[in-house]
Amino acid sequence: MSDERFRRLVARREQTAREREDILAKRKAITDLAEEEAREDLLPEEDAEFREFTAQIKAKDDELRQLDERISELSEEAERSRSVTEGAAAVKRAKARVETVNEARTYVRGNGRSYLQDLAKVQLNMDTDGQARDRLQRHAQDVASEQEYRDLNRTDGNGGYAVPPLWLMNQFIEVARAGRAYANLALSQPLPGGTDSINIPKVATGTTTAIQTSDNGAVSETDLTDTFITAPVRTIAGQQDVAIQLLDQSPVSFDEVVFRDLTADYATKLDLQVISGSGMSGQVTGVRATGSIETVTYTSATPTVAQLYSKIADAVQRVHTLRFMPPTAIVMHPRRWAYLLAATDNNGRPLVTPDAGNPQNNIATLGAVAAEQVVGQMHGLPVITDPNMPTTLGAGTNQDVVHIVRASDLLLYESGIRSRVLPDVGSGTLTVRLQVYGYLAFTAARYPKSIVEVAGTGLVAPSF
Repeated sequence: MSDERFRRLVARREQTAREREDILAKRKAITDLAEEEAREDLLPEEDAEFREFTAQIKAKDDELRQLDERISELSEEAERSRSVTEGAAAVKRAKARVETVNEARTYVRGNGRSYLQDLAKVQLNMDTDGQARDRLQRHAQDVASEQEYRDLNRTDGNGGYAVPPLWLMNQFIEVARAGRAYANLALSQPLPGGTDSINIPKVATGTTTAIQTSDNGAVSETDLTDTFITAPVRTIAGQQDVAIQLLDQSPVSFDEVVFRDLTADYATKLDLQVISGSGMSGQVTGVRATGSIETVTYTSATPTVAQLYSKIADAVQRVHTLRFMPPTAIVMHPRRWAYLLAATDNNGRPLVTPDAGNPQNNIATLGAVAAEQVVGQMHGLPVITDPNMPTTLGAGTNQDVVHIVRASDLLLYESGIRSRVLPDVGSGTLTVRLQVYGYLAFTAARYPKSIVEVAGTGLVAPSF
């Protein structure tokens, strides 16, 4: 069983479970609103959203069952093979102790010898004195006593050079990148093909009604007018040129390493576009750049949690008042959520407590110690943290913002992420270009009043 494959499956299951919880929270917000307003039935728009979320939850349940089956199969396979491999490993280790002398490994970090350089010399027939080949042969004997075994043996010509030093393999660390928590809130649809912009019709001014002053009196009549909003299709792309020797000879599937890193950064850049895209230079118009969104200014030289709590309450009521529908989420930077978690009353008691145990007099509840997903509730709304939320705003360039949104009003069209391997670009130097790209269109302009940004000097970087 591949440890990397198993880790990827487990990570995928955890991500799917988090996505399911997010959808559950969105669906619950619909029924909670109906209960608050003492309505037995959902409004048509709410019913459509409820059914859509239910279908999404069912799809996530099916995906989780499939992942659980695959993880279980891999685990059982590992258990079956362990008894066989342990015996073989013991024999090989014993043989290695008898046949090898007590000397340092051929490739040890800091000893001046490069495994990859020797590998390239041998493959390109540049090993004129044979020393690189000798070192690789000794290295093949070194790794023969290690715990990792493969079908190929490690002698010259049968895979002996394909196993890198353990320190090179075991200490590989991927770049940590933020995900796309905000973008995942938006109503996502497949991007239609054959277009460079999406035009969405919108009613500009509506009809009117009025009291009829008397029988046979004039009836109010106002002509409806319409307009449209445009969401241009934009491109996110990235690439990495890699020596073909690295792809051919590295057992770590280095192309997967590159593609995984490019894809992770793609998600980060898409999330940043949804939040802060400028609408210029090939960018989409993100939420913050959308005209006519509401802003609650929070100005304070000595900010407090109580002040922020009231500002967020103001933002919530503005969505109710101007959009005539409830908001569905609060989005903030992890540092702002940590600021709330650290807050205490005059007796040192925390103001944000776990939702278990029926807390009282708290301003919010802690739902989960999690990243880039629902972490708790405030004002009855799920709180989602996203490290891509800006933190360098204001005169002191150290302010962040908090968004209160009705997520279903945000519209995100996405293509699938596409990958390409281009060997011809650097064929003269045995270089391969690995490339990923994808298309997106986004708009928050359908109902800009469903978005409220809390910003100002009261949201300077918190101290802990």
